[in-house]
Amino acid sequence: MVSIAAVASSALEHDGPTASPPSSAHAIAGNDDALSEILLRTPVKSLIRFKSVSKHWSSLISNPHFSLLHTLRHSASKPSALLLRLTPPDFDFVPLRDSLSKSPSPPPFRSLNSILHRPSGSGTKILQSCNGLLLCCSFPHSIGNVRRYYVVNPTTKHRLLLDLPRADVSSVFGVNLAFDPSISPHYNVVFVRSTPLSIHCRQIEIYSSETRSWRLSGDSFRPQFDMLFTDGVFWNRAIHWISPSGVSLRFSVDGECLGTMPPLPLLDTDWYTRRYRFFGESNGHLHLIEVYGPQTTQFRVLEMERDYSQWFVKFSVNLDGIVAAFPEMVRSYLDTHDGNYYAFSILGVLHEDNEDESFLVLSVPGKVISYNFKDSSLKELLDFAPAKIDKNHILQFGCFDTYQYIESLAPV
Repeated sequence: MVSIAAVASSALEHDGPTASPPSSAHAIAGNDDALSEILLRTPVKSLIRFKSVSKHWSSLISNPHFSLLHTLRHSASKPSALLLRLTPPDFDFVPLRDSLSKSPSPPPFRSLNSILHRPSGSGTKILQSCNGLLLCCSFPHSIGNVRRYYVVNPTTKHRLLLDLPRADVSSVFGVNLAFDPSISPHYNVVFVRSTPLSIHCRQIEIYSSETRSWRLSGDSFRPQFDMLFTDGVFWNRAIHWISPSGVSLRFSVDGECLGTMPPLPLLDTDWYTRRYRFFGESNGHLHLIEVYGPQTTQFRVLEMERDYSQWFVKFSVNLDGIVAAFPEMVRSYLDTHDGNYYAFSILGVLHEDNEDESFLVLSVPGKVISYNFKDSSLKELLDFAPAKIDKNHILQFGCFDTYQYIESLAPV
């Protein structure tokens, strides 16, 4: 078996004189079909590095058809890191796979403006991460400027500025990205707007990357009074929202129809004491975490059945060991913003193929750590620089400040 490293080495020497007949590596390096087949099996991180081997390799890897094929073959890629939103447009980078490495990979970027080619100091934030693509928006930096929306591939640094069907963005209540590379290399952007006739009714508009056009979807509808259409979660070919009072809504991208999710399991507690601390997707699973009361260190991770028949308990969590290891989690006062006695926030649930390796990602004062669901073991993922630590131990990140970074060649 010829290694890709040997082929790359041969490609560098391909144009030079040789003293012996071409080797297998030389033969592959000079055969585009064979080379493309090998490159299609290569992880994205290596492909980005191999673009510097030669102009020819860079051309092959950058070819849109190659990007499409590679995206479909590697549709089950796992997040290699989490992006933590600092002051927009800046981010911190939390490695998930090589956090213990002596030489972890450098962050792919620290600021969205470097990708979007916006002036330094411009306000830009991520709205959603979806299977390797990011949905972003800009903040108007002067009167007369309008908010702009982008679809970005942070791996390739490619971006698309969406040409909105209507200039009035004040009517936009939510923007969501729907991208499933296991089904199609194309994505949809779903806008939820108020209707011209009523600020209480909503209308859905969809942008298709396949047709490069917008269309209205279905009739207008009147949602629950506290339903927020920001921070939607794409899973099972649908976008899901949940309100603070527990009312849910989902929009099927394929059927273009609205539905609901089953109610959460009943507990001996009032609905207003139930606090959602996480709602997100990982590796094809939809999770929700509720925490009850201000002094809770034990809670359950719920998962939705794919047929929407019920929520069930997937993992149980006991953070007493974390509190002992990180005593700074115990507040000497109650934070008036969230009323919690313990200072921690849930940044993510990482559902691995081997469930024994699945883990929770938590932010505690000064650090980001992981908690293994199987054995309750802890691992430090990131230690913040002193300048980034709030002296009052107020948590700076929550689950909606966190975005999965998945390496992908998906075109935008």
